[in-house]
Amino acid sequence: MASDPEARVAATLARLPALCAAAEALVRRGRFVTTECLVGTHAAPVRLTIVAGRVTEVGAPGLLQTSRFAFRARPEAWLEFWRPLPLPGWHDLLALTKRGVASLEGDLHPFLANLQYFKDLLALPRGSST
Repeated sequence: MASDPEARVAATLARLPALCAAAEALVRRGRFVTTECLVGTHAAPVRLTIVAGRVTEVGAPGLLQTSRFAFRARPEAWLEFWRPLPLPGWHDLLALTKRGVASLEGDLHPFLANLQYFKDLLALPRGSST
Protein backbone atom coordinates (compact mmCIF):
# COMPACT_ATOMS: atom_id res chain seq x y z
CA MET A 1 0.00 0.00 0.00
CA ALA A 2 1.15 3.55 -0.64
CA SER A 3 3.21 5.21 2.08
CA ASP A 4 1.45 8.58 1.61
CA PRO A 5 -1.18 8.83 4.39
CA GLU A 6 -3.69 10.60 2.10
CA ALA A 7 -3.38 7.81 -0.48
CA ARG A 8 -3.72 5.15 2.24
CA VAL A 9 -6.95 6.71 3.48
CA ALA A 10 -8.38 6.96 -0.05
CA ALA A 11 -7.39 3.35 -0.83
CA THR A 12 -8.98 2.13 2.39
CA LEU A 13 -12.21 4.01 1.74
CA ALA A 14 -12.30 2.58 -1.79
CA ARG A 15 -12.72 -0.86 -0.20
CA LEU A 16 -15.95 0.14 1.58
CA PRO A 17 -18.37 -1.27 -1.06
CA ALA A 18 -16.91 -4.77 -0.72
CA LEU A 19 -16.60 -4.56 3.07
CA CYS A 20 -20.17 -3.29 3.36
CA ALA A 21 -21.57 -5.97 1.07
CA ALA A 22 -19.98 -8.62 3.29
CA ALA A 23 -21.50 -7.08 6.45
CA GLU A 24 -25.08 -8.33 6.10
CA ALA A 25 -26.18 -7.16 9.55
CA LEU A 26 -24.93 -3.64 8.81
CA VAL A 27 -26.77 -3.53 5.47
CA ARG A 28 -29.94 -4.76 7.17
CA ARG A 29 -29.61 -2.08 9.89
CA GLY A 30 -29.02 0.59 7.26
CA ARG A 31 -31.79 -0.50 4.89
CA PHE A 32 -33.46 2.92 5.23
CA VAL A 33 -30.22 4.88 4.66
CA THR A 34 -29.97 6.38 1.21
CA THR A 35 -27.70 9.41 0.94
CA GLU A 36 -24.57 10.87 -0.56
CA CYS A 37 -21.82 12.15 1.70
CA LEU A 38 -18.17 13.12 1.77
CA VAL A 39 -15.71 11.27 3.96
CA GLY A 40 -11.94 11.09 4.06
CA THR A 41 -9.49 13.89 4.54
CA HIS A 42 -9.86 17.63 4.09
CA ALA A 43 -7.38 17.64 1.22
CA ALA A 44 -8.77 14.55 -0.53
CA PRO A 45 -12.40 13.86 0.33
CA VAL A 46 -14.14 10.81 -1.09
CA ARG A 47 -17.79 10.82 -2.14
CA LEU A 48 -19.85 7.87 -0.91
CA THR A 49 -23.18 6.96 -2.46
CA ILE A 50 -25.25 4.81 -0.12
CA VAL A 51 -28.46 3.17 -1.32
CA ALA A 52 -30.57 1.10 1.10
CA GLY A 53 -27.60 0.62 3.42
CA ARG A 54 -25.16 -0.49 0.70
CA VAL A 55 -22.22 1.60 -0.42
CA THR A 56 -22.81 1.58 -4.16
CA GLU A 57 -20.20 4.08 -5.28
CA VAL A 58 -16.96 5.55 -4.00
CA GLY A 59 -15.24 8.28 -5.94
CA ALA A 60 -13.83 11.74 -6.07
CA PRO A 61 -16.37 14.53 -5.57
CA GLY A 62 -17.29 16.06 -8.89
CA LEU A 63 -18.03 19.60 -9.84
CA LEU A 64 -21.65 20.52 -9.04
CA GLN A 65 -22.30 17.24 -7.21
CA THR A 66 -24.07 17.63 -3.92
CA SER A 67 -23.67 15.75 -0.69
CA ARG A 68 -25.78 15.86 2.46
CA PHE A 69 -22.92 16.02 4.95
CA ALA A 70 -19.16 15.68 5.22
CA PHE A 71 -17.10 13.86 7.81
CA ARG A 72 -13.42 14.60 7.25
CA ALA A 73 -10.41 13.93 9.42
CA ARG A 74 -6.65 14.19 9.32
CA PRO A 75 -5.04 11.17 7.65
CA GLU A 76 -3.30 10.22 10.89
CA ALA A 77 -6.66 10.24 12.69
CA TRP A 78 -8.15 7.81 10.16
CA LEU A 79 -5.17 5.49 10.42
CA GLU A 80 -5.40 5.48 14.21
CA PHE A 81 -9.20 5.00 14.05
CA TRP A 82 -8.70 1.91 11.84
CA ARG A 83 -6.20 0.21 14.17
CA PRO A 84 -7.49 -3.12 15.56
CA LEU A 85 -7.69 -1.57 19.05
CA PRO A 86 -7.62 2.23 18.74
CA LEU A 87 -6.49 4.23 21.72
CA PRO A 88 -9.15 5.98 23.83
CA GLY A 89 -10.32 9.13 22.08
CA TRP A 90 -9.39 7.70 18.66
CA HIS A 91 -11.98 4.91 18.64
CA ASP A 92 -15.13 6.86 17.75
CA LEU A 93 -16.13 9.35 15.06
CA LEU A 94 -17.54 11.86 17.51
CA ALA A 95 -14.48 11.49 19.74
CA LEU A 96 -12.36 12.49 16.75
CA THR A 97 -14.39 15.69 16.34
CA LYS A 98 -14.04 16.41 20.05
CA ARG A 99 -10.26 15.97 19.74
CA GLY A 100 -10.23 18.54 16.93
CA VAL A 101 -8.80 16.13 14.34
CA ALA A 102 -12.07 15.71 12.42
CA SER A 103 -14.96 17.86 11.31
CA LEU A 104 -18.62 17.16 10.66
CA GLU A 105 -20.41 19.63 8.39
CA GLY A 106 -23.61 20.02 6.40
CA ASP A 107 -27.06 18.55 6.99
CA LEU A 108 -26.38 16.41 10.04
CA HIS A 109 -29.82 14.80 10.16
CA PRO A 110 -29.00 11.71 8.04
CA PHE A 111 -25.76 11.22 9.96
CA LEU A 112 -27.22 11.61 13.45
CA ALA A 113 -30.45 9.73 12.67
CA ASN A 114 -28.30 6.77 11.59
CA LEU A 115 -25.32 7.37 13.85
CA GLN A 116 -24.59 3.75 14.73
CA TYR A 117 -24.80 2.76 11.06
CA PHE A 118 -22.19 5.37 10.07
CA LYS A 119 -19.97 4.52 13.04
CA ASP A 120 -20.00 0.85 12.08
CA LEU A 121 -19.68 1.53 8.34
CA LEU A 122 -16.61 3.71 8.70
CA ALA A 123 -15.08 1.26 11.18
CA LEU A 124 -15.34 -1.68 8.74
CA PRO A 125 -11.67 -1.35 7.69
CA ARG A 126 -10.62 -1.58 11.35
CA GLY A 127 -7.99 -4.20 11.86
CA SER A 128 -7.47 -4.89 8.18
CA SER A 129 -4.29 -3.77 6.48
CA THR A 130 -4.81 -0.03 5.96
